[in-house]
Amino acid sequence: MLSRVFTGSLYGLESELITVETDLSAGLPALTLVGLPDLTVKESKERIRSAIINSNYKFPAKRITINLAPASTKKEGTHFDLPIAIGILASIKIIDSMTIKDFAFIGELSLDGKVNHINGALPLVIGIRNKGIKKIVLPISNAKEVSIIDDVEIYPISKIDEIVDYFLNKTIIKPYKNSGYNIITTLRKDKADFSDVSGQETVKRALQIGVAASHNILMIGPPGAGKTMVARRIPSIMPPMTYEEKLEVTKLYSIAGELSERSPMILDRPFRAPHHTISAVAMVGGGSKPRPGEVSLAHYGVLFLDEFPEFNRKVIEMLRQPMEDEKITINRISSSLTFPSKIMVVAAMNPCPCGYYGDSNHECTCKPYQIHNYLSKISGPLLDRMDIQIEIMPVNYDSLIGNNKIKPRNSEEMRKEIERARTVQLERYKKEDINYNSQLNPNLIKKYCILNKESKDLMKEAFYKFSLSARAYNKIIKLSRTIADIDGINQIEAKHIAEAIQYRSLDKIVRGI
Repeated sequence: MLSRVFTGSLYGLESELITVETDLSAGLPALTLVGLPDLTVKESKERIRSAIINSNYKFPAKRITINLAPASTKKEGTHFDLPIAIGILASIKIIDSMTIKDFAFIGELSLDGKVNHINGALPLVIGIRNKGIKKIVLPISNAKEVSIIDDVEIYPISKIDEIVDYFLNKTIIKPYKNSGYNIITTLRKDKADFSDVSGQETVKRALQIGVAASHNILMIGPPGAGKTMVARRIPSIMPPMTYEEKLEVTKLYSIAGELSERSPMILDRPFRAPHHTISAVAMVGGGSKPRPGEVSLAHYGVLFLDEFPEFNRKVIEMLRQPMEDEKITINRISSSLTFPSKIMVVAAMNPCPCGYYGDSNHECTCKPYQIHNYLSKISGPLLDRMDIQIEIMPVNYDSLIGNNKIKPRNSEEMRKEIERARTVQLERYKKEDINYNSQLNPNLIKKYCILNKESKDLMKEAFYKFSLSARAYNKIIKLSRTIADIDGINQIEAKHIAEAIQYRSLDKIVRGI
């Protein structure tokens, strides 16, 4: 008896519809899996046998051949357990094959027949739905995560006998509907606010410009100046994600296994702050079963790298591709997977090993060669990708206690200006394949960043004075375009160029020149 059951298989962020074909024939009892299954799928044979027997169904004493079609692509994951078990039960006519033809199944089995939680349920279901199957049987613990998809019917189960009884009309399983979980986000009130930051108005301005067009930022200053404090307040000025952005980020977190029943969807822009001891695989993704790294888990959000020079140089050099291409490609012998990484990199560092080089209140104890070696850990090409390089110094006493009579700007004020600037950019580039100024290529820079004579003369002077690379030159122009948008001015003026140049003036210091 031949049966066919539908499921899916993940390839990076996408999934493909897989048909589980099960054939029973005469011969010595055996269970053979074909169709390029990996080790986790091959191991499923014993789990499935025990799950069926412990659910009080008779396991067939026949030669069982299971083909995972198409056979040309590798199949990975424990979610094949449930569809294979259903295929076997259909082959021995415990379940009528016609009743399951419109369904797809995903789930891992325990030896006692329980259906366990799986990673990557959301992208799996989206891929299956895109192939025309809209009735999905899955673990009950994945139901809330997948319920954010409107046009599918979700049948959550906790044991294999529940779905068998459903197809035998012995019980009713109502399609799961999300109740009380609103995917439309209001801005969180518990975020740290920039009104908590005394002084540092220049730094706030730089961060606001960076967020307005997702420019990368490098902050340099002594310990206690507030680098980490201001960085952790960046999410409070970032506009809310769109539904499509939430869905894409949630898919990445689903694959990485970082979703929970309490938080089945990522509603706020990610803020990832890995420790400087992080490995290359954890940063960019990979492993025997490739999964997203920090650069992808920060998609549409912020990747904050504190103590920047303390990171392994190999690790931070691997950021160059995702910072430029907005994606990371992981190559394997049998496949090549791509994860998105539209990130805003925010890095913080001390100016020297002791941290007090250039600080008027503390004496630096470092030798010149030590400072040079410390700063040279950041390569020129990586530094060029930092659009904004801002020096941050400790606030004075009057600013700290509020005696300077300047009211600190709060996050809501800053965010409104950012949202206005982003709206201008979205309208400007609606016919292009980009959203923000930071994504402009050289051809689009010529089209949308027209400079007057005064601005051109200023750029020429800066190019030779600071020995700028072509990339740094383009970064300054793109940054000046964003500054003009923040100021609500259509034409790039010399003052915008001057401010953008100011944010690149630390090039020589960081390179240890």
